[in-house]
Formats: sequence, C-alpha cells, structure tokens
Amino acid sequence: MREAETPAAVDAPANQASAGHFFRKFSQATSAAVGSPIAFVTALLIVLAWATSGPLFGFSDTWQLVINTATTIVTFLMVFLIQNTQNRDSRAIQLKLDELIRVIAEARDELIDIEDDDDAEVKRLQHEFQAMHTHPAAK
Repeated sequence: MREAETPAAVDAPANQASAGHFFRKFSQATSAAVGSPIAFVTALLIVLAWATSGPLFGFSDTWQLVINTATTIVTFLMVFLIQNTQNRDSRAIQLKLDELIRVIAEARDELIDIEDDDDAEVKRLQHEFQAMHTHPAAK
C-alpha cells in the first residue's frame, strides 16, 4: 500500500497531505545536500573565515557569539530534518524485510513487525539467534 493510500492519508485534509509531502521532499533533499562533500567544504570555509576574522574583531564576545549562535541554530534544525529522513528510511527497510519474511516459506512469520514488540520479546529472540550462531546444531 502506497503512502497516499493509507487510511490516515485518505482522511487527512489536502493541505496537511501536501505539507507532509513538501516536508518529506525537503528533508530528503536537505539531508542529501548536507551530507555532500561540497557542504562539508563550505562549512569548513565558514569556520576558517570566522577563525581568521578573530584578530579583526579582537576575539570579542560578540565574535564568539556569532559562531555559537549560528551552529546552534543549524544543528537544532538539522536534527529534525535528518531524523525525518532516517525515520522514513527505517520504515521502508522494515517493510522490505517484512515482505521478504512473508514470502520465504522457511522464515518465521513472528519476526514480521518485531520492531513493534516489547523489549523482553526482542531480547528473547536475540538470545535465541545468538544460541543458533554459537551452536548451529540447535537450529
């Protein structure tokens, strides 16, 4: 089922769906751009320009406040954008894995949606798989 076909998306007003679509696209594009070598070099050049301007401004409190404020704002905003992108990627990977489990006859269907199980169940399965790895005959 595609995202637009989900019940929540069908019931949502058109402006919310378009806002969500815009934010998803914006998050993905920004995440890709910020993760590029050009973005790193740009950030490095900004920091170097700021550092070399220190003597010009006498290493004042305002000079320090500029970089501190800028990095805080950028970091704060980037957390939300990158988290949105990672959440979406994680959901997509989980759905793909669920589909593989569903179509492989030997796979255990109890592993579908395991990310929604409580920690005790996940820990139990983790120990079970570790035991299988340590003692292959116990499969």
